[in-house]
Amino acid sequence: MSVDFKRMAEHDSSGFVLLADYVPSIVQEIRYYSTYNFVGDRIDGYEEPCALITREAARAVKYVAGEMAARGYRLKVFDTYRPATAVRHFVLWGIEDLDLRMKPFFYPDLDKTSLFQLGYIARQSSHSRGSTIDLTLLDMTTGKEVDMGSPFDFFGEVSHPDYKGVTEEQYENRMELRHAMMRAGFEPIDCEWWHFTLRDEPYPDTYFDFPVSAQYLRR
Repeated sequence: MSVDFKRMAEHDSSGFVLLADYVPSIVQEIRYYSTYNFVGDRIDGYEEPCALITREAARAVKYVAGEMAARGYRLKVFDTYRPATAVRHFVLWGIEDLDLRMKPFFYPDLDKTSLFQLGYIARQSSHSRGSTIDLTLLDMTTGKEVDMGSPFDFFGEVSHPDYKGVTEEQYENRMELRHAMMRAGFEPIDCEWWHFTLRDEPYPDTYFDFPVSAQYLRR
């Protein structure tokens, strides 16, 4: 299928908001702004450690946050909107055979070259459309992440939402998040328990490429 270059290079951020403005209680750990990610470097296009997202998706996440707060949880976000520039960074990293710095932490049982084939990394990401979010739950009592059986961005079968090798509690925790997100209109994927895309996303065919920066939204 051919890709419309204009849609790939869309820089209009007018439909995007800061997620924290809609969900002030959300905890943000924007991994691709840091060096603790599967690449090992800050990813191109991440200029600030903030979560940008479409207005429609922000409203849906707000609904989830309210429901989870009533159950004793807060939301913690790892990634939302991801510029096409960042995806290109992933692709270039993927063809660099010698860069295996983060393999022990994120893909110890897989060959780096298989990460694209198995769907863990995409050459064209739904995150660039602005209505996808990677997140987990925090227990309000302990202040710690809920045990999901594998950490965010761990590539392997153990991170598949329906993987049967986790404990019953870990599986139930995954389903708690999954069902709450689906009730709010998000769709999961089959290889990452943390990944959800708004079902009725406003830009289903547009891949944006403006920087992750709160300042950019104010221009």
